[in-house]
This record gives sequence, structure tokens and C-alpha cells, in this order.
Amino acid sequence: MAKVFTPLEIRQRHGPLFARRLITMVDERIGRARIFEECCAQGPVEWDAVNRLRAGGVVDHVEVQGTTLVMDVRIGEGEVHFGPASKETGGQALKSLVVKNGKVETTWMGLAGASVGVGACLPQAEGVEKAEFLSDEEVGGARQVEIRITTPLHRRLILGIDDTDTKEKGATWVLGLRLGREMPHATFLTHKIVQLNPHAPQKTTNCASTALAFAVLPAEVDKAVKWAQKYVADNTFSSETVMASYQGIDVPASAVRFGADAKDTILSIHDAEHVAEKSGISIHEVTGRRGAIGAVAGIGCVDLGLYSAGLPEDFKHL
Repeated sequence: MAKVFTPLEIRQRHGPLFARRLITMVDERIGRARIFEECCAQGPVEWDAVNRLRAGGVVDHVEVQGTTLVMDVRIGEGEVHFGPASKETGGQALKSLVVKNGKVETTWMGLAGASVGVGACLPQAEGVEKAEFLSDEEVGGARQVEIRITTPLHRRLILGIDDTDTKEKGATWVLGLRLGREMPHATFLTHKIVQLNPHAPQKTTNCASTALAFAVLPAEVDKAVKWAQKYVADNTFSSETVMASYQGIDVPASAVRFGADAKDTILSIHDAEHVAEKSGISIHEVTGRRGAIGAVAGIGCVDLGLYSAGLPEDFKHL
């Protein structure tokens, strides 16, 4: 019979290790999930990223953000293949992700030294509820470990904010960062400063909006949005402030195009409202309407990496 351990029991068994946090966000509409796995150092994150891509399973894409590994995965089960070099290099894989009874169950496999990562380190992470060994619970050496980890099911919530400052005071990116750090109803994941068209006729100085991404329990989504809208209202200096919100793993292509266009095109409030309706983005007027352009563009650019912070001409040499 499989043996089940709590994170505390794993820690007592192996001593404190290096995984800090494990968050699983699911979007059943598209059959996909995004996993945030935070470590105390970048080396293990980079090694895990390469090995999980190599081994297959349900991993489609990985991105290293400092000491955090972000994985886009398919809901279901995939074939794991460690490859002919596995005996020499070890191997690690995410074999499956399923939603069961309102929780997320991820099944991991580790071979040789990598068995310590999935069998002793990851089960200690904040966010883990329990770990069930589908193999022998011993790790390290030449062993192969298979383990099922249960975590709460989260949704991905993205907020876009714009037009909160004036030429005299305020900065939208500062308000957004404070909002993210103080949010009581969700886990703050990422903050983006989104550079928009500097030639826009109505701007303060830099013409930049802000986008924030959170992991939130399904029952807390509405609370998080309402809290954020009030926070923005209480801290804005502008009479044209808007917040936009979107729930989902993937930002719709129409919103991404709008965000990219906002970097070198003069767009209208009507354009923003049209794209928001098409993309399933909600626009929340706080003190006015003009900020809708940057708020929707912020959501569109949230997953564009460095491009979100730059202008098209910044990347012509790449």
C-alpha cells in the first residue's frame, strides 16, 4: 500500500531542503495548467527545467524566472522517457496532472540524484498538502521514485492598471507593486511594467501601465478583484483610472495583439472595450475611462517577457 506523508513528516525524515513553494493553477476550459515552483537557488531550477523537457510527460513549456520554475502542462498523463543517458545523468519528470475532488494531483518521477528532488525536496514546499509514494519511499543513489503530490486548485488572475498618476505625483507601477504585496485574497506571482506608445497624446511621463498576476482559490476570485479595485480607487491620483481583470492560463491572442499594437499605435477607448469584450476581459472603471487602453494592453503584454517592458525598436537587432 502506498505510504502518505505530510510536508512536516518529509522534513523530519530528510531534514530541511530547498523547495520553497509549489502552486498549481488550472484552466479546465483549455485542458491546461501552470505550475510555479520556487526554490532557494537558480541552479536546481535550471537543471529541473532541462530535465523535465527532456523527459516528456505532460510538460509543454518551461521558463526560468530567477529561482522560480514556471511550467505550462497538459491536464492528463503523458509518457515519460528518461533516455539512454539516464543512468549516468539521472532524470526527472512530471508524469501527470489531474483534478480530483477540487484538488490538484501531480505525479512526479525521479531517477538517481533527481529522486531526492521529487521525493524529499519538493514535498516539503509551501502549498503541498500531502505526498503519496507510489514506489519505495527511499531516495538517492540509483533509486527511481514515483510520488503523487496534492495541492490546492488555484486559478490564474491577471490585473491590468493604468492612469493612476499625474505629472506631479504618483506612479502606476508603484501602486501596482504595493497592491500585489498587500493583496489578502490571492498569492502574488508577477509584476510587469508595460511600456506603451510614448507618443500617445494623453499621458503623464513614461506612458507605462502595470500588469499583475496572482494565484487565487476559485472561491476568492471575486473578493480579490473587488479588493484590488477599492485599493486602486483609494490610492490613485488621476480622474481617468481603470483596472481590467482576466482569469485564465493563456491570454487570448486578440488581447496580446492589442497590447503589442499599443506600443506603437494610437488606440482608442472604444478599441480597448471592443478587444476586452472579445477576449473575456472585464473592465472596471475606477475614476474614469481613459485608462482602459493601458489596462487592457497590460493584460495583453503580461506574458511577453522583456518585450512587455520595451518598444518594438528596442528589439530590431535581435
